[in-house]
Amino acid sequence: MSCWMPGCPALSMCRGLAALPITCLERAKDLKTRLGILLHKPELGHSTGSSSKLQLGSRRRDSSQEVLEWRESFDQLLKSKSGVNAFHTFLKTEFSEENLDFWLACEDFKKTRSKTKLASKANRIFEEFVQNEAPREVNIDHETREITRKNLSGATSACFNEAQAKTRTLMEKDSYPRFLKSASYQDMTRQAASRGSSKRSHT
Repeated sequence: MSCWMPGCPALSMCRGLAALPITCLERAKDLKTRLGILLHKPELGHSTGSSSKLQLGSRRRDSSQEVLEWRESFDQLLKSKSGVNAFHTFLKTEFSEENLDFWLACEDFKKTRSKTKLASKANRIFEEFVQNEAPREVNIDHETREITRKNLSGATSACFNEAQAKTRTLMEKDSYPRFLKSASYQDMTRQAASRGSSKRSHT
């Protein structure tokens, strides 16, 4: 656009641009190019390919079935990563998530191969969850606590077995039934059942 009339906005803009250093103009062009690329780049997870839609549908079906399986047994719940997450969220509402955290820490502890790491991990878990007045003390009896303390002197991957089993039983008998009756889980099962019936109606 050009204009030679006095006071023309286009003429003023051109003069202003001309006064800018060359480097500023080059940077502006570079920024414009980059923005153009970003604006035309497809959003992640929004692929229109049929294979992506099928995979997403498959994941939804799997997760729906998984949610319903959690009520079959406590083992089924613990086998599911999303089940453990949902149960952990529920335990937080009851201020008892340390029981599950201890159980998970024991599971991770059993996978430790280095004897040096085994001993240091064992002491850390004991201090955090097992000893009297521990920051996140789990609800186990005095006898189990003392057995676990003695096990630390020659730490093996099995030194928390008894304490872990007691904590697991407590969760299974106490917290797990309340989780199944909770509004959050009931809502999840309704959604899962709804997705399942929707799938059947389209087949």
